[in-house]
Amino acid sequence: MADRRLQVFSTVARLLSFTKAAESLHMTQPAVTFQIRQLEDYFNTRLFDRTHNRISLTHAGELVKTYAEQIISLYSEMDNEVRKLTGDVLGPLVLGASTTIGDYMVPALLGQYQVKFPEVSVRLNIANTLGIIHMVENNEIDIGIVEGPVSNRNLVTRVCWNDELVAVAAPDHPLAVNDVVDITEIFKHPFISREEGSGTREVIEDYMAEHHVDPGDVHSVMEFGGPESIKSAVSVGLGVSILSVATLEKELALGTLKAMSLSTPLMRPFTIVYQRQKFRLRAMEEFLEFIEAHCEQKKARAK
Repeated sequence: MADRRLQVFSTVARLLSFTKAAESLHMTQPAVTFQIRQLEDYFNTRLFDRTHNRISLTHAGELVKTYAEQIISLYSEMDNEVRKLTGDVLGPLVLGASTTIGDYMVPALLGQYQVKFPEVSVRLNIANTLGIIHMVENNEIDIGIVEGPVSNRNLVTRVCWNDELVAVAAPDHPLAVNDVVDITEIFKHPFISREEGSGTREVIEDYMAEHHVDPGDVHSVMEFGGPESIKSAVSVGLGVSILSVATLEKELALGTLKAMSLSTPLMRPFTIVYQRQKFRLRAMEEFLEFIEAHCEQKKARAK
C-alpha cells in the first residue's frame, strides 16, 4: 500500500485536526501524531504549525500535501487497474447514509454486497442528510445515500427510489380514526419533529410551504435525532409526527402506531451522491452498479 505516513498526513492536512484524523483512520491520536513526527523527521522540517489547540499547514506542509494527494491518487489508480486485470474486488469502501436510510435500509443491502464481494472492507457512517453531504464534499466518504434532493451541483446525484412520508399517532389518538389526514389537521395537535439538518424535516417544511402552512401554527413540543425516539414518544401519546413509511414496519405489525397517508401524498427521493471528480476504485464502481441495480428493482416493484 502507499506509504502509511503519507496517508495519515493527507488525512490530517484535509481535516486540520489530529483528533478527527484519528477517528477517520480508526487509529489512536498518539499513533497519528507519531506518524506525522516520523514524516517531519524524514523531511527535517515542520509540516504543521501548532498554536492554541489549532493546527495549520506550514509552507513545507502545503507542498507535501500537494504531492501526497498525487501519489495516493496514482497508487489507487495503479491498484485499481491491476485489480481489473486480475478480477479482484477488495480494499476499503467508506459509505455514508442519512439516518432513516442508514438505520432501516442500508444494512440489508450491505449484507448482500458483502456476500458478493467478501474482500471489500465496508465502513458505514450514519448522520443526518446535511452531515452526509458535508462528508461527501470533504472527501471523508466515497458514496452517500440521503433523503431528499441535493443542491450542490459539483456532486453527482442519482435518484434511487421514492419514499412516502405518512402521519403517525398512537392507536387511541383522536386522529387515529382516519386513514387519510390533511396536513392542517396534524398541526392542530402537539407535533414531534426531527432535528435541524434532517432530510425528513426539510422535506416536511417544503411540503408545509407548498400548502401554505405557517410554521408559527405548529405546536412543536419535541425534537429528536432519529425515528426510533420519535416513534417511542408518539406511541405513548406525547404527540403526533410525520415519518417515512419504511421505518414503521414493526410498529404497524404490532399495532403500537397508526399510520395515515396525507391527503396530498408526501413523497421524497432517496438520492445517491458522490464527488464528480473522485477517482473511482473498483470497490466503489461495483457498489454503484450494485445499488443502481437495487434501485431499478425497487422502481419496477413500485409500478
